Amino acid sequence: MKLLSKKATCNSHGQDSSYFLGWEEYEKNPYDEIRNPKGIIQMGLAENQLSFDLLESWLGQNPDAAAFKRKGDSIFRELALFQDYHGLPAFKDALVQFMAEIRGNKVSFDSNKLVLTAGATSANETLMFCLADPGDAFLLPTPYYPGFDRDLKWRTGAEIVPIQCTSSNGFRITESALEEAYKEAERRNLRVKGVLVTNPSNPLGTTLTKQELQLLLTFISTKRIHLISDEIYSGTVFNSPKFVSVMEVLIENNYMYTDVWDRVHIVYSLSKDLGLPGFRVGAIYSNDDRVVSAATKMSSFGLISSQTQYLLSAMLSDKKFTKNYVSQNQKRLKKRHEMLVGGLEKIGISCLESNAGLFCWVDMRHLLSSNTFDGEMELWKKIVYQVGLNISPGSSCHCTEPGWFRACFANMSEDTLNIAIQRLKAFVDSRDNKNDIQNHQNSNKKKSFSKWVFRLSFNERQRER
Repeated sequence: MKLLSKKATCNSHGQDSSYFLGWEEYEKNPYDEIRNPKGIIQMGLAENQLSFDLLESWLGQNPDAAAFKRKGDSIFRELALFQDYHGLPAFKDALVQFMAEIRGNKVSFDSNKLVLTAGATSANETLMFCLADPGDAFLLPTPYYPGFDRDLKWRTGAEIVPIQCTSSNGFRITESALEEAYKEAERRNLRVKGVLVTNPSNPLGTTLTKQELQLLLTFISTKRIHLISDEIYSGTVFNSPKFVSVMEVLIENNYMYTDVWDRVHIVYSLSKDLGLPGFRVGAIYSNDDRVVSAATKMSSFGLISSQTQYLLSAMLSDKKFTKNYVSQNQKRLKKRHEMLVGGLEKIGISCLESNAGLFCWVDMRHLLSSNTFDGEMELWKKIVYQVGLNISPGSSCHCTEPGWFRACFANMSEDTLNIAIQRLKAFVDSRDNKNDIQNHQNSNKKKSFSKWVFRLSFNERQRER
């Protein structure tokens, strides 16, 4: 008799992905400026640590919020008791206003259509439970966040069919790629229930264009399926073009009066925009009352603590603070992005042009020993073990082309990022030197061979005479 369930013993979690394996190697040998200067630098973690000082400054100026007080009186007991899983109304109101602010107040959100979840991971999985049955499929453009193989599939039984995007057009979504993915799902006898996109993209760091969003809305309208827009990086856009939410395109094109309106759902979180992944604050926004109702019931399995909601409702309600934070954070992200891109360019490594996120999509195809995914893994292992950098290989993101890597830049100090760039430079230089030596040796061999052939030919002619 088996004592454990199939779920407990199966290997479908995705933990064996190189994305997670890189983390494991980092945890065995983490870099520390003082204690372990030769350790592995973590560039595989999309955390935003650039603006903690702004958050800490606000906390210092608003001690009542952190101490769970209201007008000087403790509300600890009130927050410590059971709270309804709908969430604190003050926090939901503050969160939807913050979402609107990030989108330039071009759209507004109704807090009654918002479902609170313990992070975006929980939000995405909850939407899968609401929209798909086991064996149903969602289409995702490649490359996509490696964690989706776990978040969307592991417990729900849903399947992912990739929308194959390529570097030839900057990994943009095309109508032909959408149609081909849909046909592939049909060939696999999978019922397609929707499309899921990240906007801005993880791992590309690019924002979807209005044309792409319109294409997606037309596609889901024709196929009568759902669209999930994961917009957890919406506040990290530091360069033009500006972020455009799918909600903006819905309204501009009068989709409010069609059934498409109820089939578009947004995922949001404070993990990236506010740099608070440990607070586990996520949300689902849907115009479909049935989805909101079902997701709210499911949220009881992953609630946000009342203390967290109270603290953040005070913080997000401070409009002067949020306006300054978003502006300053974007400026810092832009500076850090330029630092990494510029440093890589100096050593002959380019990146996909991007305008958002906490990472760069780095092109190392010219460093591969062979244009294969085996060649990519060989290079990745060298970068992890020899160079001491944990970056995420494109194959873990289901990229169709070997040689692309995601490198994060906002989860470390400038000094650490400089060290990472210098390590990579030393690695590239050593490869160039080896290639020069090899080319020189090959050249000498050719010269020696030519001389030998010449002497042989000369001797033969002498004999003929």
